[in-house]
Amino acid sequence: MLQPKEQIQKDRIPQHIAVIMDGNGRWAKQKGLARVFGHKNAVKAVREITEASAELGVQFLTLYAFSTENWNRPKEEVYALMQLLVRTIRSETETLQKNNIKLKAIGNLEKLPADCIKELEQAMKMTEGNTGMTLILALSYSGRWEIMNAVRSIAEDVSKGKLQPNQIDDTVFNEYLNTNYVPDPELIIRTSGEMRISNFLLWQLAYSELFFTDILWPDFRKEHLYEALLDYQNRERRFGKTGEQIK
Repeated sequence: MLQPKEQIQKDRIPQHIAVIMDGNGRWAKQKGLARVFGHKNAVKAVREITEASAELGVQFLTLYAFSTENWNRPKEEVYALMQLLVRTIRSETETLQKNNIKLKAIGNLEKLPADCIKELEQAMKMTEGNTGMTLILALSYSGRWEIMNAVRSIAEDVSKGKLQPNQIDDTVFNEYLNTNYVPDPELIIRTSGEMRISNFLLWQLAYSELFFTDILWPDFRKEHLYEALLDYQNRERRFGKTGEQIK
């Protein structure tokens, strides 16, 4: 019998996969540990899914690492998360280089601590010439923040005469988003059994396929990604048309 990876149709791999990485805190709690241990153990899942996606030919992988709402968590946890982020970016940059992966980031990055911004900018600079998959970290990000930010920028350009109101359409609006260089995600994966979007890529997921799994993010591995892809490939994507029109 074919293994899950062998069943995946290589000509139907999504260009863009986005992941809501959820369940770190619950993973730690189940083991009687502090929440930060869940975040530390999540790094292996990030590494595995990044490598597996690149191997399969995914062009863009977006990981929801820290939302604007996460700033409201206990200060100790936020501080630990930021320090972990700095160390992870520093230690994983060489791996990204070896795998020809480009690193990018979206979100209100100005809110990040200075050392975090420095490590992130250095890693993005080092990998900008890579031509394989693009790994996008959503940091201090939320869909509503991104949309409001785009609206403010559009309003400013209209007031300056750079843009006419009747010129604004989906294409123009996309240009003002953080993700203006990325196709909309065909597949969004959320771990931990929660079934909500949590303010993630609200504009971009209009026709994304959603896959929910009970696996907590620190336990998410390549075989779970393959399961999500097989489920995705068994769906009929109609984009408002009928099944007969698609066929």
